[in-house]
Amino acid sequence: RKFNARKALIRGLVSSLVEHERIATTVEKAKELRRHIERMITLGKKENLATRRVLLSRVPKRETVEKIVNVISPRFQSRPGGYTRIIKIGRRPGDTAEMAFIEFVDYDFKKAKAKKPSSAGGAEAKGGEAGQAKIAASSSVQHKQKRVQARLSAAHKKSVRKMRSKSRAENRIS
Repeated sequence: RKFNARKALIRGLVSSLVEHERIATTVEKAKELRRHIERMITLGKKENLATRRVLLSRVPKRETVEKIVNVISPRFQSRPGGYTRIIKIGRRPGDTAEMAFIEFVDYDFKKAKAKKPSSAGGAEAKGGEAGQAKIAASSSVQHKQKRVQARLSAAHKKSVRKMRSKSRAENRIS
């Protein structure tokens, strides 16, 4: 990507990660995003006007800067670095790009699941043991289904390429 497009992409990814605290993106984008977000959190620990202005020059949204300085940086005050983790989740079905979650290391998966409205009620929605087991089982099943779909997609692309090359070869002969 060109410089301005890459800069805009990083700004958008930073805003999304700060807002949602966990996003799915390609592994390459996640690794690049990690560099930028970790520097911003380290800067945000200082909590002065100059820091806010530097962060505003890098991220266009004032709400994002406020959350970095007031919410995220204080959570990591005693931690010297390594605020994010990248979890690979398989390949994207459309183009078989390797995908990953990038999240803050103190991201609470159970709390995020509880925020989302669920059709199941009772103890499961509150994070009971049965609910946790169901969540773990369903996420592993979904992960396996995504991997199978990615493999099928890749195999389909290969077969389409073979058919195209065969038809081109036949056209050359005729």
